[in-house]
Amino acid sequence: METNFADNNHLTLVGKITEEKKFSHEIYGEKFYTFALSVPRLSGNADVIPITISERLFKENELVVGRNIKIIGQFRSYNSYENERNRLILTVFAKDIEFLENQEEIVASKELVSNEVVLVGYVCKLPIYRQTPFGREIADILLAVNRAYNKSDYIPCITWGRNARFCSKMEVGTEVKVIGRVQSRSYEKKHEDGTVEPKVAYEVSISNLEVVSGSENEEENEEENIEATEE
Repeated sequence: METNFADNNHLTLVGKITEEKKFSHEIYGEKFYTFALSVPRLSGNADVIPITISERLFKENELVVGRNIKIIGQFRSYNSYENERNRLILTVFAKDIEFLENQEEIVASKELVSNEVVLVGYVCKLPIYRQTPFGREIADILLAVNRAYNKSDYIPCITWGRNARFCSKMEVGTEVKVIGRVQSRSYEKKHEDGTVEPKVAYEVSISNLEVVSGSENEEENEEENIEATEE
């Protein structure tokens, strides 16, 4: 049976362009560009998410700062070799773009969905479970999501509460389906020489999780599965 890799990794974003596009790379004569998209949260804050897009999807001068757009695509990863070490780079790979020209279109799109990603993948590292000083339960999960040509995307995910507790029991190789949103998180990396470097991490904040197959008990999963409240 053929695998529909589009079902493994599907994403929708609605937001505002916050920086000019920059040339990224070229493959077989096709040029790709990157830019940042600001996607509002319900809390009033915003996630600033990197977008990679082919020149075939837009015309000259269409990707301008301040323009509202809707992106359909996938959340992808690739390795970048920097300073003698591999670094996992995350980006949204655009497969379709819609330019929202008036407020009615923007409002309609936000009512439908403004930030949603659906992933079907395999737990490829033991989940890291922890509690905050205030007792909040958190679990970090790294998912391997298959795509065509024997490639995989490695997507960091985070979940809370009972879902986090449930994930803490998962074994490597467990297949799961997650629904959530792409979020950006700023932090400071301290180097050995005492300097501090500002960094941004990208991950999927899980709102819904279910086991597709594996060693976990599916009935237990249904009992543990809950909707997470957006921060």
